[in-house]
Amino acid sequence: MNRSARVFTALLLALVLGVLAVPVGFHYGPQVAELVTGPPPQAEPEIPVIQQTPDDVAAPTLVSQLDAQAPVPVPDVLAPLLAAALEVPGGTPVTGVVLDALTGEVLFDRGGGEPQLPASNIKILTATAALAKLDPNQRLTTSVLTGGAGGEGVLVLRGGGDVLLGSGESDAESVIGHAGLATLARETAAQLDGDGPYRVVIDDSLFVGDVLNPSWQPGDVQAGEIAPIYPLAINSSWTDESKQSGARAADAALAAATVFREALLAAGVQVEEGIERQVTGEDAEEVASVESATVEALVEHMLRTSDNYLAEVLARLAAEASGRPASFGGGLETIAEVIAGLEVQTEEMVLGDASGLSPRNRISPRQLSDVVRTLLRSDNRALRHVLHGLPVASLSGTLADRYNDDDAPTFAGAGLVRAKTGTLNAVTALSGHVVSVDGRLLVFSFIASGLDGTTEPARAAVDRAAAVLATCGCR
Repeated sequence: MNRSARVFTALLLALVLGVLAVPVGFHYGPQVAELVTGPPPQAEPEIPVIQQTPDDVAAPTLVSQLDAQAPVPVPDVLAPLLAAALEVPGGTPVTGVVLDALTGEVLFDRGGGEPQLPASNIKILTATAALAKLDPNQRLTTSVLTGGAGGEGVLVLRGGGDVLLGSGESDAESVIGHAGLATLARETAAQLDGDGPYRVVIDDSLFVGDVLNPSWQPGDVQAGEIAPIYPLAINSSWTDESKQSGARAADAALAAATVFREALLAAGVQVEEGIERQVTGEDAEEVASVESATVEALVEHMLRTSDNYLAEVLARLAAEASGRPASFGGGLETIAEVIAGLEVQTEEMVLGDASGLSPRNRISPRQLSDVVRTLLRSDNRALRHVLHGLPVASLSGTLADRYNDDDAPTFAGAGLVRAKTGTLNAVTALSGHVVSVDGRLLVFSFIASGLDGTTEPARAAVDRAAAVLATCGCR
């Protein structure tokens, strides 16, 4: 099959994945044979349904509807294939665990109990805590208030945790910029009675404690991997809101308030120079407000794009919802509570942050795979939705540019592997799930840490290993 046909298959599969809790398989059909003389061709082998190209978009389906009698890979057959796939030049060790999703049987274990730096794979835990503690349909409100202790001549921009604000008009079709500061300014102007001038202040008191995690490396902050955490920001504090890379604002709340002040001027509101901070009084009245996309959509966006800033914000919001301080410590305590509540073994697990940048983080492949398996089997729809945000190989998120070389062994996993990526200078990780060629749902986690110049080969290795799970019946 040529590449264009394969791309069409992958795109069709993407539609299926949008309504499935797990990805279904597909099959690359045989090449068209040339007419030749001689013996009649042999009958084509029977193609498992789970690997056939879908003819149409399937109706919503649950994991439980997979065939419970589908063959389970034999560990002794699977092990050498994974060992070969996980080979990295220089002998870099890649640890990993593969579980049968239905029974929990361990099908492969190479150092799987060893706590390691998980990089962004920790975001699976953060997403789980967020959807366990917050209403998935909740929207975060950014509001403007007046009156109270500040007086009638003050306009207070109060952050409610939406850090994906846009500078322009609200865009109901987008997660980034779902709530726009230009819309908020225009609606504020329409509600004001006086001519001003008004004094603009920020209320960012929703979050407490340090704005920078003490364990973060200065180089990561300087490189824009993360920035000081505030409860309002334009596109996760990127200074160029059209991108998700580059420099970030050192004070995201102040940057957002500055844009809001300019939008007020554009809407005809007279405002004074300068912006201050103050906590809104209880008797202040709301003038206008805008709302974010749903928490469910925010979590999905965080996982697919591996948004470090949003991950830290979601952890704080989960902490606030659980009655803890909306701080780094409160967020980590909340994550630990939720994961322990899933009856996942948390012994030796160490949480340093919610995004995966902290060098203090330590999680084992077995713990990550246990979390994924628990989510797959959960009766809680909100928790199952965590896995909807996992990138799909060759199709979405941080896996969109992987598994798409049709000459590479990893291409066999395109459209089938659904997993969270993780990358640091010395770490690469991949944790998620896949349906095998025989229709068996498998859960996996592969982590390579302590890398020294072998990050790219290690990434290719974990991709190969996941592709093996997709294509090997291993019986």
